[in-house]
Amino acid sequence: MAEPPRLQVAGPASGPVEGVVLRLDEPLSFWGGLDAATGEVIDRHHPQVGRSVTGRVLVMHSGRGSSSGSSVLLEAVRCGTAPVAIVMVEPDAIVALGAIVASELYGVALPVVLVDEAQFARLRTGVRVDVGVDGSVRTIAAG
Repeated sequence: MAEPPRLQVAGPASGPVEGVVLRLDEPLSFWGGLDAATGEVIDRHHPQVGRSVTGRVLVMHSGRGSSSGSSVLLEAVRCGTAPVAIVMVEPDAIVALGAIVASELYGVALPVVLVDEAQFARLRTGVRVDVGVDGSVRTIAAG
């Protein structure tokens, strides 16, 4: 069976992105859920409240609403507090829009890729991964 299609938005222009996974137990709304100035999850009801997304490969099943979320993600890119990549199972136009605008306004690549459920299940917090220019996600080292 063929691999499911991957969505890659504003992917790395000069090569793959490498980082340590921060896997969220629940979807995150960037609007009201992320402090763009610090990169910290601030939704007090979120299981990963207090964790930083800065420089991490953010893994979540899907996004969680609010059309303003793309502007918060864009602000995190501007502040240097954004994740280096976002990996999801479900496509999310709001997250994709934030990545596209970050590339256009700031020249910062923020890959947004889709994986299937089996690969998603293997992406655990602390695992170091490589997000390829083709949208592939490969484990480099277990955490």
